[in-house]
Amino acid sequence: MSEPSDPLQLRTRDYRVVQWATGNIGTRSLRAVIEHPGLSLAGLYVYSDAKAGRDAGELCGLPPTGVKATRSIEDILALAADCVLYMPQRIDVDDLCRLLESGTNVVTTRTEFHLPARMDPALRQRIEDACQRGGSSIHSTGSSPGFITEAVPLALLSIQRRLDCLRISEYADCSSRDSPEMIFQIMGFGQAPNPQAEAGRVHHLREAFGPSMQLVAEAVGLSFDGLEASGEVAFARRTTTIAAGVIEAGTVGALRTTVCGMHRGKPLLSFSANWFVTRDLDKDWELRGDGWRVEVDGDAPLDMHLHFTVAPEHKAATTPGYTAHRAVNAVPYVCAAAAGIRTSAEMPQIIADLRERTAR
Repeated sequence: MSEPSDPLQLRTRDYRVVQWATGNIGTRSLRAVIEHPGLSLAGLYVYSDAKAGRDAGELCGLPPTGVKATRSIEDILALAADCVLYMPQRIDVDDLCRLLESGTNVVTTRTEFHLPARMDPALRQRIEDACQRGGSSIHSTGSSPGFITEAVPLALLSIQRRLDCLRISEYADCSSRDSPEMIFQIMGFGQAPNPQAEAGRVHHLREAFGPSMQLVAEAVGLSFDGLEASGEVAFARRTTTIAAGVIEAGTVGALRTTVCGMHRGKPLLSFSANWFVTRDLDKDWELRGDGWRVEVDGDAPLDMHLHFTVAPEHKAATTPGYTAHRAVNAVPYVCAAAAGIRTSAEMPQIIADLRERTAR
């Protein structure tokens, strides 16, 4: 049975929450739950034997909480928590369905659930059936996709009566990331072009961002004729040293991947990811500091810039919060939602509870 969605009414109770997985985003989410005034950490699921049995506070740099990490889903189900913050690298459908069938709501930063109609039909049916059996709901959110592709566009479109095109450009300066494997091997910076890797990146972003943009289009009564995606690279003009190592002249210095939802043969909504390690490139790309630019062409034109005002030395500690915090703030609303896969178009506006936590 759903509860009131008014933020003040939602704050009259305490929500017992499980954190599932402790990667970069999960660890920041865990810390946010422990520090939250309206949430109580009920449990912690981890994938590493080295983390199992350790106190949750220890795993995220906080004092002991008394909650020990476990690798057993049986331990988690026995808690009968209100919500699980589900943040693994890959979903396990069996585990997810068991959580939902038990009556435990789920907020996830996974991208599979932004638009049910675009999901694999068999997966969608399994998840919906599990939600109905447990009277639970599941919602996907985060920073990108999520906040910048759903919450922000829907707010900006609330002052439009005509939309010609909405363009989102994401900028990520990766030069301060001291992670050679990620920079050189996974992302391909400092290497020769790799068509296979580029095709994989284009496919991944198409699948991650396409449903989110389609959700927005359908929410305002429009539709996509099709979804197009493309990728390109730019090369460093000069050899330069970054935190992860050396980028040789003539190797990949920037990546651009664009996903467009087409309407009547023209882009209606587009998302462009611009990731780079140098701005000294062989192509005249507009590159900005970390953040987003959102342009709206309509009868109330807008051009909005959101910059991450984080010093390079603090990026690794700060940026996971952009994704984790929205998921944490969504917990009361997902717990109050009707059973099923719930989208941003169906959920009320998520309002953060920024009160100071008091002793319990």
